[in-house]
Amino acid sequence: MTDHWFLPTGALILPIAALLDYTIGDPWGWPHPVQAIGAWIAAGTETALKRCPTPRSQRIAGVVLALSTIAIASGCSWAIVRLASQLHPSFGIACASLLLASCFAGRSLRRAAEDVLRPLLSGDLDRARDRLRLYVGRDTDNLSPPEIWRAVLETLSENAVDGVTAPLFYAAVGATLPGVGPVPIAFAYKAASTLDSMVGYRDAPYTHLGWFSANLEDRLTWLPCRLTVLTLGAIAGQLRYVWQTCQRDATQDPSPNAGWSECAYAAILGVRLGGLNTYRGVPKPKPLLGEPKRPISEEVIREATQLTRSCFLIWLAIAVGLAIALGASFS
Repeated sequence: MTDHWFLPTGALILPIAALLDYTIGDPWGWPHPVQAIGAWIAAGTETALKRCPTPRSQRIAGVVLALSTIAIASGCSWAIVRLASQLHPSFGIACASLLLASCFAGRSLRRAAEDVLRPLLSGDLDRARDRLRLYVGRDTDNLSPPEIWRAVLETLSENAVDGVTAPLFYAAVGATLPGVGPVPIAFAYKAASTLDSMVGYRDAPYTHLGWFSANLEDRLTWLPCRLTVLTLGAIAGQLRYVWQTCQRDATQDPSPNAGWSECAYAAILGVRLGGLNTYRGVPKPKPLLGEPKRPISEEVIREATQLTRSCFLIWLAIAVGLAIALGASFS
C-alpha cells in the first residue's frame, strides 16, 4: 500500500476497529497482542532483576526495557500491516482493523462490569467479590455492596482513558501521518500502558526498574486524559463544574491522570469516589472525589458506560474527519 492510499484507508480503519471492539471485543481464550507484549516485559524484567543489582543499573535497565518494548510493539505492528497491504490492500485494511481493535477496551470494560454486577444484583455477594478480584488490585474479601459498587465505577472511570480514549487519540495521530497509519502509534501507547501496569510501581522490586515506564505512561496519558475530562464535561453540559471539581479533588490524587478521570465521572454522575482501600492487608486511603448526591447503583454504572461510549464516538468522528482531510492534502 502506498502513501497515496494509506491515509484514506487510515480513516477507514478507525471506524472498522471501533465496530469490531463494540461487537466482538476480546473473546475469552483468543490470543491477544498484549499477551506477547506482556511476555516480553516479563522476560526482560526477570533478566534485569537478576543481572542489575544496583539502583542505578536497574534504572538504566528500565529505560532499555521500556524503549525496546515500545519499539518492538510499534515496529512489528507496522510490519504486519505493511506486509498484509502488499499482499492485497483489503487484507491490509483487515489486519490493521483487527490489530487496532485489540488496542481498544470498551467492550472488555463493559463485560467486566457486568461480570461483577450480575452476582451482586442477584444477592450472591461472595461471587461478586470473587469476580471483582479479577479486575482490581484491592482486597475484595470483605467488601460491602456499596464498596463493590464503588470499585466497579472506579475501574470503569479510570480505565476509560488508558483503555479507550487514549488509544483512540494516538490512533488518530497515526492516521494523520503519511506512511505510518493508526496501528503503530496506538501500539506504542498500548506498550507503554502495559509497561506501567506490570512494572510501574513504587514498591520493590520495581521501584527503580519501573520508574521510567511509570513516568512515560503518565506523560503520554496526560493530554488525552484532560481532553477526555473536557469532552465528558461538555457532553453532560457541566463543563465548568466538572473542571472546577477536578481542580479541587483530583489534584489531591498521587496519580496525575487516574484522579482526573475518576473525578470527572464522579462530578457528572453526582456520586463520591475514593476513600479507604486495602491492598494485601495494608489500608491505603485515597482522596475523596466528587459529592455524594446519590448512591452508586446499576443506573449510575449504565450512565458511566454511556458517557464513555459517547466520548469515544465524538472522538472517532473527529479523528475520521481529520484523517480524510489531511489524507486529501497529501494526495
